[in-house]
Amino acid sequence: MAAEDVPHTVEHYKTEIERLTKELTETTHEKIQAAEYGLVVLEEKLTLKQQYDELEAEYDGLKQELEQLKEVSGLGLEDINQTLQNCCDFQPSCSGDPIVHTGNE
Repeated sequence: MAAEDVPHTVEHYKTEIERLTKELTETTHEKIQAAEYGLVVLEEKLTLKQQYDELEAEYDGLKQELEQLKEVSGLGLEDINQTLQNCCDFQPSCSGDPIVHTGNE
């Protein structure tokens, strides 16, 4: 190996080190961006899970209310009016007027 080949080889290695350093920096930056994106996705997932849980609880409440309404509607209108009348007998502030079904409900 000649003396003039050594500086060329050293220069080649310096260039290679610079290239690898730049590539490492870019790769590290990409990994950081991917991690930040992953955190955003995770936060969004948690938010959606919370919204889902709230909607599910609301759904369960509405479902229970619907079942109760179905049970009440299974009673005849006269039964409902009688029940209301009985309740009003215990509450002086109640007008006691029966419910009149107009068919528009």
